[in-house]
Amino acid sequence: MTITVYTTDPCGYCRAAKALLDKKSIPYEEINLARDADGRSLLAEKTGMMTFPQIIIDGEPLGGYQELAQADRDGRLAGLAA
Repeated sequence: MTITVYTTDPCGYCRAAKALLDKKSIPYEEINLARDADGRSLLAEKTGMMTFPQIIIDGEPLGGYQELAQADRDGRLAGLAA
C-alpha cells in the first residue's frame, strides 16, 4: 500500500493530514509542490482538485484532509498501519 500526500506551504490541513497519518503509524511519502507550478498542474489533472493536501492511495485519489479524516472514522485507515 503506497500513500502519497501532496502538500504546499503554508497549509494547516496539510499539517493535520500528516499528523493524523503519523498518529496512526501509517507510512506515507510527502511531495511538497509549493514551488512547483508544473507539479501543481499535473496533480490537478490527476485529481480534478486544486486544493491541498491531496492524498493518493495506490494511485487512486482519496481527496484532502476531510476525506482522510472520514476514512479514519469509517475504519478504512486501520489496515494501512505499518
